[in-house]
Amino acid sequence: MLLATLLFSSVAKANEWAIETADDWATSVETVSGATLADGSVSPTGQFARLSTIVHTSDQKLSARSLRIEQSPIWQNWNPIENLGPANLADAPVLLTVGPNDYWMFGRYRAAKTKGKKGQGKVPPQPIKPQPATLEGFDVPLLTTPFPNQYDAPGGLQPGRGGYHAWQSRDMKHWVHHGPVTEGFSKWVTSAEWVDGKAYIYYDFPNDQDPHVYVDDDLFDGVPGKNMGLAVKDPSHGSDAGFIRDLEGNMHVIIEDWTPISANKRSWDSPLAGHAVSSNGIDDFRFMDPPVDHRTNPTGKIGKYKHPHWMKEDPENYPTNVAEYDIHHPEQEAYGDWAAICVGGQYYLFGDYDPVGGHQMSVGWFTAPSINEPFTWCGNIGNGHPDPDIAFAEGRFYLATQQSTDFVSPGPWVETVEARVGVDTNNDQVIDQWTDWDEVKERYDYIPGFSKQIKRTPATMDSSELPAGFGFQVQLRLTDSTDNPSKPIIDRMTLVFAN
Repeated sequence: MLLATLLFSSVAKANEWAIETADDWATSVETVSGATLADGSVSPTGQFARLSTIVHTSDQKLSARSLRIEQSPIWQNWNPIENLGPANLADAPVLLTVGPNDYWMFGRYRAAKTKGKKGQGKVPPQPIKPQPATLEGFDVPLLTTPFPNQYDAPGGLQPGRGGYHAWQSRDMKHWVHHGPVTEGFSKWVTSAEWVDGKAYIYYDFPNDQDPHVYVDDDLFDGVPGKNMGLAVKDPSHGSDAGFIRDLEGNMHVIIEDWTPISANKRSWDSPLAGHAVSSNGIDDFRFMDPPVDHRTNPTGKIGKYKHPHWMKEDPENYPTNVAEYDIHHPEQEAYGDWAAICVGGQYYLFGDYDPVGGHQMSVGWFTAPSINEPFTWCGNIGNGHPDPDIAFAEGRFYLATQQSTDFVSPGPWVETVEARVGVDTNNDQVIDQWTDWDEVKERYDYIPGFSKQIKRTPATMDSSELPAGFGFQVQLRLTDSTDNPSKPIIDRMTLVFAN
């Protein structure tokens, strides 16, 4: 009886049994193999892991309704793919999901090029007469182009204006060109959002300075929308801002703050990010606490650097290209070109990562349970200066960069997690009946009216088939089924009882 008593938890009457803290895991796990318990989670050490809890007891009969499992939010489940989007999209890509089967990508329009003779570089291809075409999901006249899987709609035949263009896809494979969405002076597009049936397209003016915005209610016409002008008056230098609308309709911007760094020496990135919020996304942005702040020690000294575009593009407001910054020591990590997405209330920031030392750039990302809290570092992937953006499409998450490799993920959840629940029906401290083993996983879906807010359905197993009982036990089988560095790390496990 002594051993049985030690294996049983204390009497509880709550309608759920939650294991989430480091103490919870330490006191609630009976056996574990192939995994470690650390930092409030269960983490596999190899490809396979097994875990069995103690038996959770009650002084009255309870009915187990469901088991809910939550994983670590670090989201390392990414796989490389070939470049997303149109073959002739140039500069930093900007993604916008309007809804299911309605995906947009913005970038500069690059003319077709082919390899010439040795020493001649690339030359324009022989003219190809466009031919009428049809594409599933599109009911407008289309023409073929020199580019694979790419077509011109009527808006795509409008003359370019020196800025960004719009392409639309129903499947993230075939792209229809709808023409210009910004102009030459507004060519530094950094982000886009969807608000009440309109696209908000944000651009820096001048480069690496205050975000401005177009409101475009017709992305099909090949004409830029209404230029609303200055959106965010940022007191610091640096921008490359990412915008995200929360579920209450407020627009948030994450913006580079070059105050503590000579940005010209660090890929125009910074250890410090700013955060501002507006009720309409057009003006009246209020600055909040920084979401990312990896500054080192200020020296009290002031340094200077030059930017190549400020005076040239906006001499009225920028009579000099010289900027000052607070010198810090030791060398600082640098991040920027921000892009944001929220999955079931968990916020993620993706951006450039220029590390100390060798400065081998890649995509880095951070996470927080609220956009108003400090974000924590998750990891990095890829190689080169990415200028990334992220979107949910076709049931997956796409991470686009300006490099030769992009990335795709099924979501933060990592496979494979199997579970079963057992019940002691007669209070003899022995499990009498188990559910079948069942694989559980999170599900993701669109939220109507929002581009970057993604619905998350928790990984849940139905245990209501079990009879009522006085004790309950959970067993897990974890298998690292991915080819990437991710693994199924369990942060929280909750057994819910019927009321």
